Amino acid sequence: MKSIKQKTADAYKAMKADFGYKNPMQAPHIVKVVVSSGTGSGQKKDKNRNDLVLDRISKITGQKPSLRSSKKSVASFKLRQGETIGVAVTLRGARMYAFLDKLFNISIPRTKDFRGIDSKIIDGMGNMTLPIKEHVIFPETGDEELKDIFGLAVTIVTTAKTKPEALSFFTHLGVPFKK
Repeated sequence: MKSIKQKTADAYKAMKADFGYKNPMQAPHIVKVVVSSGTGSGQKKDKNRNDLVLDRISKITGQKPSLRSSKKSVASFKLRQGETIGVAVTLRGARMYAFLDKLFNISIPRTKDFRGIDSKIIDGMGNMTLPIKEHVIFPETGDEELKDIFGLAVTIVTTAKTKPEALSFFTHLGVPFKK
């Protein structure tokens, strides 16, 4: 089975005729992967919530995430400027490819009633943001830790310029889209 990195290199050959590429550098490639999770109101109830989310995301990605704080106060949400509201990690290089291999080949097929990923999650600039409702689909999270389940978002940033180009690129990478 080919890895995501090998499939990225093969995507040029497959997409060459459809999009008229003359140079391999014109073909889309993955720039980075951002894994993020909001802790929001759960952090007010449980003071250790940020530590828990930091620990679990670092186990999942293999890299220490950073805390994200609010940029301004919003009175209706009882939010103050500078409060920690989320956690994010940016993956590049070998860790990025290893994470994507694990995501598409192991974790996503483990989700309950999985029928494929909707192609609507690809934006007009060629990036894909994949919502994950439960972090426990990853094999690094043990079954004994089921009391604190949180969701996260995985954003895959590419150099694709249009949505059809990105859809073709992700299909060649082996992303399981709905039929």
